[in-house]
Amino acid sequence: MPHDSDGFRRAADEAADWIARYLADPRRHRVNPSIKPGELIDALPKAGPVEGHPLDAIFADFERTILPAVGHWNHPRFFNYFACTGSTPGVISEMLSAALNTNGLNWVASPAVSELEQVALSWLRQWMGLSDDYFGQIFDTASTSTMHAIMAARELADPASRLEGQTTRLTVYCSDQAHSSVDKAVVAAGLGLNNLRKIESDESFRMIPAKLTDALANDKANGFTPCCVVATVGTTSTTAVDPLEPILDVAAPYNAWVHIDAAYAGAAALLPEYEWMLRGNARAHSLVVNPHKWLFTPVDCSAFYTRHPDVLRRTFTITPEYLRTTGDPREVNLMDYGVSLGRRFRGLKLWYVLRYFGLQKLQELLRGHIAMARQFEAWVAADDRFELAAPVPLSTVCFRLRGEDSESRTRAMVAAVNAGGEAFISQTNLKGRYAARVAIGNLATEPQDIAALWRCLQR
Repeated sequence: MPHDSDGFRRAADEAADWIARYLADPRRHRVNPSIKPGELIDALPKAGPVEGHPLDAIFADFERTILPAVGHWNHPRFFNYFACTGSTPGVISEMLSAALNTNGLNWVASPAVSELEQVALSWLRQWMGLSDDYFGQIFDTASTSTMHAIMAARELADPASRLEGQTTRLTVYCSDQAHSSVDKAVVAAGLGLNNLRKIESDESFRMIPAKLTDALANDKANGFTPCCVVATVGTTSTTAVDPLEPILDVAAPYNAWVHIDAAYAGAAALLPEYEWMLRGNARAHSLVVNPHKWLFTPVDCSAFYTRHPDVLRRTFTITPEYLRTTGDPREVNLMDYGVSLGRRFRGLKLWYVLRYFGLQKLQELLRGHIAMARQFEAWVAADDRFELAAPVPLSTVCFRLRGEDSESRTRAMVAAVNAGGEAFISQTNLKGRYAARVAIGNLATEPQDIAALWRCLQR
């Protein structure tokens, strides 16, 4: 049926008003939902409607039934995982993208999808201080980006694998603090988890290059082919930064693909004082950073860069006649650089966000989050009931209670904070020891929110 323009305007006005109020004051909502598993399923009809419902009725049910089951990642006291902020420019651009509903299968299908993505990623590349020869594209999450890196690494190490399947025993290396997406990527690439080497980390939870040296040499001596080394810049648990340049030095003699997982902490490279984190990136093969984590871009937006797009093309290009395009040398068909054929207009929201904030404002916001983490770290260090569980290089603080039964008491503390709904924090395991974890990165978070969390922990 044709679009109801008048009905759309009424519903869109109501939704826009609700969104404006929500973004202005997310604190009026409980940060994490207080429901039991299956409760929302039980509250909704078991079958879809035979006749459609009006938009105002659907919106009423959204508020009444769906909203109480939502975890509010936009809440300024959401300190779990890593924050994902749906900022004003991000929300507006998602509305426009949904209305256009364009699918960037290739350049011809929607030139704006591929070309705006290249422009926005070029801006971000420059701001992060990445090498000029990095080619970028946007995936949904860092898990997908890392999977593409490891599949490209497989192509580089074993070119026959595209046609014949894996023909040699390939190995992948990462820190014992690396994200589980590396494990999943190894599975997806068909390399097998038994061929993933977890390299020991030091007391600051950074990969030890000497241990990597030993692992590579041992595998080579035993007939394996080192395929990929993943260096993490900002681990999920503690935001530790692996020493990139020494890792690159160790990997170079083996021609192993070096992938930098900077999904969270890569944003900090916008700050001159954190340039050291990515020093040497011009020698790496690929990198991922998620603007939806710490650059206030709505989920999902994962920027994947590689200095070897030719290897990606060898890995993934399959072009049936119905997808052939003009062949112009400036034409970029992103379908040739990854698994996905369909492609959302993600570049629009990244472009909107980077234009709206600009480099200086983003730097100001990032420094503010890091300063709040330093304040929280100082409070923990000054209270003899607590101890820091890891260094605080960025905006995430790991800590625990001291004394006997530290783990059970810290677990109880985390559970009590989250049960109250005033703030939402997480937990992690650091070399066999439990720790509470507070990650600061939401656009709306202010010093008063950190102070409120600290009072809650005191209770």
